[in-house]
Amino acid sequence: MPGGRVSHHVKPSVSEYLRIRGLRYHVRRWPSPGAPKVVLLHGWMDVSASFQFLVDALEQDWDVYAPDWRGYGLTEWGRSDCYWFPDYLADLEALLDHIHGEPVNLVGHSLGGNVAALYAGARPRRVARFANLEGFGMAPTMPGQAPQRYARWLDELRERPRLRPYASYAELADRLQQTNRRLTRDKAEFLARHWGEEVEGKGVVLRGDPAHKIVNPVLYRYEEALACWRSVTAPVLWVEAAHSETPTRLALGADAIAERRAAFRDLRSVVVADAGHMLHHDQPKAVAALLERFLAR
Repeated sequence: MPGGRVSHHVKPSVSEYLRIRGLRYHVRRWPSPGAPKVVLLHGWMDVSASFQFLVDALEQDWDVYAPDWRGYGLTEWGRSDCYWFPDYLADLEALLDHIHGEPVNLVGHSLGGNVAALYAGARPRRVARFANLEGFGMAPTMPGQAPQRYARWLDELRERPRLRPYASYAELADRLQQTNRRLTRDKAEFLARHWGEEVEGKGVVLRGDPAHKIVNPVLYRYEEALACWRSVTAPVLWVEAAHSETPTRLALGADAIAERRAAFRDLRSVVVADAGHMLHHDQPKAVAALLERFLAR
C-alpha cells in the first residue's frame, strides 16, 4: 500500500470505490470476512489512512471499513459552495446500506465522532456500539450571532480559502511533527503521503477541498444535538485525551463536558494518558485496547 516507512507491521488495506449520493466515494478496508464489522470515521481535514496505526494495534479480528468523507482523501469533492453537516449523516447511512450486517459498531474521531453521535440518535437501531474519540460537539451559539455568521459566509464565498502547499512530503512531515510533538518521524512520513499529493507546479498539497474551511452559515444548535444524544440507545465509550487542546479551543469547561457526557444513557468515560487530540496517533495501542474491550463485550 502507498505510504512512508513505518517501524511496525502494517496491516494491508484495500480500496473500494462506491457511488454514494452522486459522488465517487473511497472506502479503505482492512478486511476480515466473517469477523465483526467496525466503521471508523475520521475527523476534519483528516483521511481514512489516519487510522492505520490504530488498526495495526488491534489484536482481535475485525472487518474494518473507513471512508474518506466527501471532499477528503480519495473521495470526490462536493459540488456545492460549501459542506453541509447533514450530508455526512446521509453519506454514512448510504455506506451502512452497502455494508449490510446491521447493527454496526461505529468509532468516530472528532468530526467523525460528532457525526456518529447524531446518527446514533437518529438511527438508534442501526448502531450496536459507539466509541466517541474526542467528539465533543461544538460550542453553543445564540440567535444574535446569525447576521455576523451569514456575513462571514458571504465574504468567504467571495474570497475562497486556500490550503498552503509544501515543497515536499518531508516538509509536510515536518509540519505535522511541529503540530504534534508526540508524532514520531516514521508516522509523520506515512501520514504526509496520505494527507498530501504531488501536484505539478505546486509541490505537495493536502488531499482536501479548501471549501471545508468556509464557515457554516447555519448556527450550531446545541439543544438539537443534545436531543439526538439523548436518543442514543447503544452503549457509548467516551474517550478523551489527557492533553487535548480541543475543549479549550471550543471554550468548553468541565461542567459543559460533563453535561454532554450525561446526555448518553449508557456511557463509560475514559481518559488516555500522554495523548493529545490525535490520540489514535499518539497512543494507538492504548486506544486499540480500549476499543477491543468495549466492542467485544
